Amino acid sequence: MSNHAGQGEVIIEMRPVGSVVRVAAVDVATGTEVVVFGPATAPQRSLEELAMNKLRRRLSTDRGE
Repeated sequence: MSNHAGQGEVIIEMRPVGSVVRVAAVDVATGTEVVVFGPATAPQRSLEELAMNKLRRRLSTDRGE
């Protein structure tokens, strides 16, 4: 679990699927979940940032921003 840049608590799960990694990010307060896939050779931090950026976009569109 982590707390990123002024957001509430976010759960991040990383699961290898063959040559890629499935990364799920869930906003605890709203239950909103996003999933991204990236190469297994990518740095973990890069994949987390990708998932967090997608989650931020999803949350902002859900609020109509």
